[in-house]
Amino acid sequence: MSDDIWMPSKKKSLLDPRTKLLLIFVEAVLVLASMGGEHLFWFRTVFAVIPFWLLVTAKRYKTCTIGMVALGIIYVLEYAVFPYVRGLLASILLIVIMIVGRFFPAYLTGVYVINTTTVSEFKAAMDKLHMPDSLTIPMCVMFRFFPTIREENDSIRAAMKMRGIRFGGGKAGKMLEYRIVPMITCTAKIGEELSASALTRGLGKQKKRTNICHIGFGWADWTFFLLVIAVAVYWILGVFA
Repeated sequence: MSDDIWMPSKKKSLLDPRTKLLLIFVEAVLVLASMGGEHLFWFRTVFAVIPFWLLVTAKRYKTCTIGMVALGIIYVLEYAVFPYVRGLLASILLIVIMIVGRFFPAYLTGVYVINTTTVSEFKAAMDKLHMPDSLTIPMCVMFRFFPTIREENDSIRAAMKMRGIRFGGGKAGKMLEYRIVPMITCTAKIGEELSASALTRGLGKQKKRTNICHIGFGWADWTFFLLVIAVAVYWILGVFA
């Protein structure tokens, strides 16, 4: 994936943060867990496409293109290659198809949510849902964790490149050592710094805080809600039919 895949976007998001949380849940249940089986096949297909459309609206064209190519390869393997292979290769291919085909749409949904949701928007959404701070604060920290890790990884990679340490040339061992050890150290340090930052901003106080971030439902949110209701009704009718 691209270097800016986990970097937050300054563009206003199409969906409300509360809708994004529901989207993650639906993607996990419907696409990743394959709820409803063949009965919800077309709904599952629609929700597998939604993350790509959302990435386009967020102007993450490169991420969307790479995702479409990867998922396209999986579908080619599933329908054009898998029926003609046997034995161990068929088992390996089936595992790859099942894992990537189900996991990738949910993964891209997570990329979209992290890219287009600021900490302030997320905190405002959790406050409107009346979620406790014991749950909200760790999740706010996590929203900054992945982009910060991405920045640190880029810095480490640039330092290794400047020193001529890369895979090949008998330096693969040094590459792993100089990459993994700093990343482990940085990960622990970043977690502590982000937690301290959250406490410095007063997120740990029991008193209610104000928020200048305005969130609300728009046409895209209501359209998504109607689609989720349609899936639920169709699934219930199929179960009790």
